[in-house]
Amino acid sequence: MSEADQGNKGADIAVVIPCYYSAGTIEEVVRAVPGEVGAIICVDDASGDNQIDVLRKLASQEKRVEVLRHEKNRGVGAATISGYLRAIEKGARVIVKLDSDNQMNPAFIPAMAAPILSGEADYVKGNRFFDIERVRAMPGLRLFGNAGLTLMSRVSSGYWNVSDPTNGFTAIHADVAAILPLQKLHERYFFESDMLFRLNSFGARVIEQPIETRYGNEDSHLNIGHSLITFPFLHLRNFTKRLFYNYFLRGFDIASLYLLGGAALCFSGAMFGALTWMESARSGEPATTGTVMLSVTPLLLGFQLLLAFSHHDVARTPRTPIHPRINRFKTLATDDHDGSERS
Repeated sequence: MSEADQGNKGADIAVVIPCYYSAGTIEEVVRAVPGEVGAIICVDDASGDNQIDVLRKLASQEKRVEVLRHEKNRGVGAATISGYLRAIEKGARVIVKLDSDNQMNPAFIPAMAAPILSGEADYVKGNRFFDIERVRAMPGLRLFGNAGLTLMSRVSSGYWNVSDPTNGFTAIHADVAAILPLQKLHERYFFESDMLFRLNSFGARVIEQPIETRYGNEDSHLNIGHSLITFPFLHLRNFTKRLFYNYFLRGFDIASLYLLGGAALCFSGAMFGALTWMESARSGEPATTGTVMLSVTPLLLGFQLLLAFSHHDVARTPRTPIHPRINRFKTLATDDHDGSERS
């Protein structure tokens, strides 16, 4: 690749780093960002240490670095959104999000951006679990928490192919980021899962890229216990919205019938069984075989229909990037606007 091509590629990639209490690690992170990156946007989320001084010093020494600052702490999601908006303004083509705690290796930034630059994907998630030896080095609590959050995220987002949904090392096409309702995204640690839900509502293609993660003595600001308590309700909200958007509002097909039929049969079977059990307990007389079957049969049929729906839902995982269509739309809209002005 020529020097000119390398320069153009660098201008295409912007890195967004949400920063919070990372005065001791952020300089090492920024220094390790490869030269292919054209802009490094550090967002100070009202950190209480001397992080802002470190960032301003870095910006004075490194022309690629730009510092944004929140006057009050809003969360990692809000900091990322601020960085996204600035990267879009600067004309970046790919926006890579990197954490400031030095657990993510910046050397993987070009690999994260490559599938988007080649037109293969709209959004790339880093995956820490490809190398089993590195998985063994992860703290046990993180592994346990991630397993539960992964299952919930797959169900709520519809991206059944994503194995590490909570990973914050991501890359997104700027045109895709621009059409997302960024103001509606969760501003704190649910941001990563909420992002997948929003991407699915547009049919964006998400793939994973193996990455290396380094675990040192850094403190994690994510409380796994709190997440396991609060995240299920947020996932349930997104799951309900996704079902309504994809299977009823925007389209009604055989999967929609499977879902309605399965839910209705399971509910009616469970209700009939519960009422029968209560009557049996009150009267002291056991339910007849026929009565039991009237409860069990709808449950079995409903379960089969819900399994069929699940099969359709997994098969419906987006597999075609949408950013080429966004580019074509923008081109047509620009041409139409220019033509109207000339006439």
